[in-house]
Amino acid sequence: MEQLKTIGRELAMGSQGGFGQSKEFLDLVKSIGEARSKAEEDRIVLREIESLKRRIVEPGIPKRKMKEYIIRLVYVEMLGHDASFGYIHAVKMTHDDNLVLKRTGYLAVTLFLNEDHDLIILIVNTIQKDLKSDNYLVVCAALNAVCKLINEETIPAVLPQVVELLGHSKEAVRKKAIMALHRFYHKSPSSVSHLLSNFRKKLCDSDPGVMGATLCPLFDLITIDANSYKDLVVSFVSILKQVAERRLPKVYDYHQLPAPFIQIRLLKILALLGSGDKQASEHMYTVVGDIFGKCDSSSNIGNAVLYECICCVSSIHPNPKLLEAAADVIARFLKSDSHNLKYMGIDALGRLIKLSPEIAEQHQLAVIDCLEDPDDTLKRKTFELLYKMTKSSNVEVIVDRMIDYMISINDNHYKTEIASRCVELAEQFAPSNHWFIQTMNKVFEHAGDLVNIKVAHNLMRLIAEGFGEDDDTADSQLRSSAVESYLHIIGEPKLPSVFLHVICWVLGEYGTADGKFSASYVTGKLCDVAESYSSDETVKAYAVTALMKIYAFEIAAGRTLDILPECQSLIEELSASHSTDLQQRAYELQAVIGLDVRAIGSIMPSDASCEDIEVDKCLSFLNGYVQQSLEKGAQPYIPENERSGMVNISNFRNQDQLEVASHGLRFEAYELPKPSVQSWTPPMSVASSTELVPVPEPSYYRETPQTASVPSSSDTGPSGLKLRLDGVQKKWGRPTYSSSSASTSNSSSLKAVNGVTQVDGVSTGNAKTHETSYDSRRPQVEISEEKQKLAASLFGGSSKTERRLSTGHKVAKASSHAAEKLHTPKSTAISSGDNAVEKPNLVQPPPDLLDLGEPIVTSSAPSVDPFRQLEGLLDSTQVPGTLGGTKAPDFMALYAETPASGQSAGVSHPLSLIRDEINLVPGLSNASSNTVHGGATATNPSQISKGPNVKDALEKDALVRQMGVTPSGQNPNLFKDLFG
Repeated sequence: MEQLKTIGRELAMGSQGGFGQSKEFLDLVKSIGEARSKAEEDRIVLREIESLKRRIVEPGIPKRKMKEYIIRLVYVEMLGHDASFGYIHAVKMTHDDNLVLKRTGYLAVTLFLNEDHDLIILIVNTIQKDLKSDNYLVVCAALNAVCKLINEETIPAVLPQVVELLGHSKEAVRKKAIMALHRFYHKSPSSVSHLLSNFRKKLCDSDPGVMGATLCPLFDLITIDANSYKDLVVSFVSILKQVAERRLPKVYDYHQLPAPFIQIRLLKILALLGSGDKQASEHMYTVVGDIFGKCDSSSNIGNAVLYECICCVSSIHPNPKLLEAAADVIARFLKSDSHNLKYMGIDALGRLIKLSPEIAEQHQLAVIDCLEDPDDTLKRKTFELLYKMTKSSNVEVIVDRMIDYMISINDNHYKTEIASRCVELAEQFAPSNHWFIQTMNKVFEHAGDLVNIKVAHNLMRLIAEGFGEDDDTADSQLRSSAVESYLHIIGEPKLPSVFLHVICWVLGEYGTADGKFSASYVTGKLCDVAESYSSDETVKAYAVTALMKIYAFEIAAGRTLDILPECQSLIEELSASHSTDLQQRAYELQAVIGLDVRAIGSIMPSDASCEDIEVDKCLSFLNGYVQQSLEKGAQPYIPENERSGMVNISNFRNQDQLEVASHGLRFEAYELPKPSVQSWTPPMSVASSTELVPVPEPSYYRETPQTASVPSSSDTGPSGLKLRLDGVQKKWGRPTYSSSSASTSNSSSLKAVNGVTQVDGVSTGNAKTHETSYDSRRPQVEISEEKQKLAASLFGGSSKTERRLSTGHKVAKASSHAAEKLHTPKSTAISSGDNAVEKPNLVQPPPDLLDLGEPIVTSSAPSVDPFRQLEGLLDSTQVPGTLGGTKAPDFMALYAETPASGQSAGVSHPLSLIRDEINLVPGLSNASSNTVHGGATATNPSQISKGPNVKDALEKDALVRQMGVTPSGQNPNLFKDLFG
């Protein structure tokens, strides 16, 4: 009866809401859909959130109702609101045994959480259990969660089970296992590096879905290293041939095309494997040609496959027949009325133009139409094509078109890109000096400050070096043309700042070089620039420097200076400027004006802007001064890496990590103490009161009280001077004591070598030129004379392939100068590296009892046994106070004959451990000097007779334990077992 009631309620709920959801939920979806504003939608969602917060925590909620609540939470999250209060309920639902509820929980969790969420740890065990389930639907749900939620830290927890699922009987499970491994490879390549062979095996899986999923990770692997997968070319070609011949089940067809997405992925892989490999490319020619012939171009997916074929043909070794087939497909794309297909045609044409430049001439009218199309995206793609096909015969038309388009657009980002391309084309293919200067002026004038500052510097360098290799006449004409052009432009208002930098520099260098313009005329123009742009300090600085050059050149030529009143007032104004840079330039200008011809020729030679400045990094001109100072008693310079008192700054970056590592618990056995070796060195000289010697403090300190100072052997010489802090307690920071020796740190340099891989160029194949009508389907329209002239300008030049190299620049000269600059620092670095040899640290720093690492031999032995003094076994008045006095009795000898059970040879006696810890108080016992290698303690009859009995010693040890003295890293239960 109860079952019938339950079924009735479920049927009623289904009839009310449909799809098993309540009517209340469907009303929520409907109200949100009918909301007229975002504010109204937010009010509805917030009201729903408050309702869910109240309902979801009620006890005894039915599972079906909880499922609906989780779906509502998903809906709330999709609308951009926070539903984090319900995340834990979604995680709990993944633990349910019901398949529908479990899959709903996994779906919600993958949408709610990211891989770094704190709740991920709660579902790892559930995923591990579900991966072993007998129900493959549960396994698939768990694999979906693995692909979304497993991060690099939790990969090892599920990796073995995922690898095991590669052999599952269900193809859906195998496919999702491949996807999970692919995800692991993206997250942590090293974790699955030993499993990459599984991708090769699953390429031959009997299910096409598994094979198609395997292509994705293989594509990523081939992109990184194609040579390791050259042996799979035949396999990929065979698979592509079977797909093209429709040997796959009909379920993989899309718009009557056999598995088009598998075809696209295979073509991408073949393009990578065939690049620069003629032998591998020959295997691909037949199958790619078959796809060209069989693929239907009436659907978008068919055009996508054809486009991918063109990309593959442009990447592999050229084949004339395939290039001709690709040209036919491009013609169909360009003739289409669809802007998307035209865009694909322009892009494909840009790929093939590198292999066969004649293809562009076949479609010149189509390219012109795309250039004039109102679609801005298509127009930009066409400009990219024209940029690739530019040569000396059509550079003027293409650059003029690009500049006109740059003026018409408002997109600053693309305007910057167009300007840089115009500058590049003008530098490489400029037909004349006059055209080059005029083109650069247009670019700077209309692009404004969007032009990269490097472009301005390159233009200055180009004008200074000239176009011709050894043709001084052509260089002079270029400079004269630039000066004349800039004097004409300089009067225009609102010129870009970068352009003014170029103008001022050129006028200062070459304004009066050819004698066409007087110095007074040029300086007057420069003063006008400085006054017009008074708010721009950089422009004023360029103008003042240009004035200084012109006056210097006039003095060097022996002509009388005619300083204009406005120039004089400008100099006086800048001499009192708030800018120190402008002040310095103004004072330098005044100083230059007062120099004679000989001094001017030395400090500012004419046309010397291209000469390299040799920098003496070793400052060899100061060698005489240094030698004289050394003879007078000056201290020699000590390189930074040889200064014992300095610590490498890079060591402080990981100071926190070092402290944590030093204070961390260590569980390995203690090693036997080593015998101490005392070292004596001459006493330390006292530094001058005016000298400040940096003395770094070690990370940890221990006090070594001595009655006589024993300086370290490494503290000889001036570099070893440091403050004496023996026995001085540190007042700030940790309650420790300073050490008498400082540790030095050595920094190592790592040299990185960059390799350059050269790829041989691919020989171009001449495609067969065949005549095609531009648009045979349209009615014949007479082509305008303007279009014919434009097409003749763009495509009518020489069709031979031209290398895009600078024909008239002094690039080789600049390269040689750069090479000379590169050789000079190398030799300097080598010489300096020979001198910078670090001195080994002969004396080790004192041991730190808080550091549980390797024991270090102490450099001195105290005369007081603090352990005995602490125990009250020896009166303080009886303790000798000088070195070499009466030796303190060794109470450790009492237990030499009865070691603790279970004590290994590498572990010291527990009492010695307590003594080591008590040594933290002022005064250190020389425990290591009384210890013999092998773990036995040397005994002395006289010492045994003078010491206390065993019972008293054990009572004192118990008192010490009550005081809380426990060796770090030891188990307190061990001491309880040993000493009761």
